[in-house]
This record gives sequence, structure tokens and C-alpha cells, in this order.
Amino acid sequence: MLDREGFRPNVGIILLNANNEVWWGKRVREHSWQFPQGGIKYGETPEQAMYRELEEEIGLRQEHVKIVGRTRDWLRYEVPDHFIKREVRGHYRGQKQIWFLLRMVARDNDVNLRLTDHPEFDAWRWHDYWVPLDVVIEFKRDVYQRALQELSRFLTWPANGERRHSSRYLRQPHERRGQGGNGGGNGGGNGGNKAVANPGNAANAATPSSKAVAVASKAIADAAGSSKMALAQRTGTRKE
Repeated sequence: MLDREGFRPNVGIILLNANNEVWWGKRVREHSWQFPQGGIKYGETPEQAMYRELEEEIGLRQEHVKIVGRTRDWLRYEVPDHFIKREVRGHYRGQKQIWFLLRMVARDNDVNLRLTDHPEFDAWRWHDYWVPLDVVIEFKRDVYQRALQELSRFLTWPANGERRHSSRYLRQPHERRGQGGNGGGNGGGNGGNKAVANPGNAANAATPSSKAVAVASKAIADAAGSSKMALAQRTGTRKE
């Protein structure tokens, strides 16, 4: 199904996790990565096509996601001739896409790349929202940039401002004291609770006693007196 200009209606999907990382898939037997996408069939709305493609390509159903936003209008890209089948050359120019931003509310292991007999992806991972466009096939890069830019206005971050990333390729942000991941969360959390539960003990431990102050003052005075005596002796020696 083509429009008058030769573009096929299509949907693109940007899937977020709780950390605002995006689902990033590796195409079968290729070294390129991309978002899920697919054509709109006759009689389908863009939203219906999006849910169908979501299930066919990565195995998630409607109840696994929430729609966060979508592009206002079609985003188009042209396909080079050598990627177009010979029988449709001269008629088919490329894709026009409505892009959806989704929030995943399921678990990672709900993803199933082998739901159909002709999978689109053979690997996937979570990636920072601004994906590296150099691993996207060249003629799609501009549309990816425009879709990410337009949909970024829907992103929201935790109220405390923390942005945590699970991708090992990303720089890890600093976490607040008293919080930790799965490995050290118990130790850090318990330590923070102890500090809050006993503020008086911490203050007493940090405040020196009056006896200790007196002893320290006497030691400083004695040291100062010794220094003056030594200086006087040295001065007298030089005068002789």
C-alpha cells in the first residue's frame, strides 16, 4: 500500500524502560542496530499496526506497555534503489512513519525475539536514549534523529533527579549516600539508617570532653614555652 508519492505507511517504536533507556535491537545476521518498525496494513490505524508489530518483532503485547507519546505527523525517508525490489522500482520511494514512544511495564524476560518464523532481531539490549546513529543504516539516520528529538519532550525523570543506567557501555551516575544497587544496597542502606537513628551518639562522639580540651591546651602551652627557651639559647650563643 503506497501513497501518491510512493511512500509506504509505516510505524516506528521507541520502547523505554524505567530508567528512560531505549530498547535497541540487532538485526538478524547483520551488524546494524535499530528500533522495531513495520508497515501499516490496509484498514489498520497506526496504533493497531504498532501493537501488531510490537508483538511480531519483540514478543510484547498491549498489556506490556503504555503509550507515552507519538509524533505529530509522518516522518519520511527514501530507500536507495539497490535496496528496492526490481518489480516496484519507479513506484516505491520509501517509508513514511508515525513514531510511538512506549513505556515498558513488563519484565525483560517477557521479550521474545522468536515469536514468529521470520525474526527481525537476534539480540537486544537497553541503551541510553540518544542512540549512536552510526550503527543505524545510513538512509534511516535522519528520521531517527528527528523522531528522538520530537519524542524527547515526553521524557520525565525521577523527582530526586537521579538517572540510573543499566547499560555497561554508559558512564554510571553517582548515587546518593545511603543508596546502592542489588549488590551493596543492604550495607549502604543499613549504614544510613543507623546514622539517622542515633544522631545524639554521633554528636557526642564528635564533641571532645572538657578534660581532653584542658590536657590539649596544657600540651600546646608547654610546647610553646620550650620553643621560646630554645630560641633564646640560640640567640645568646650567636652574640658571644
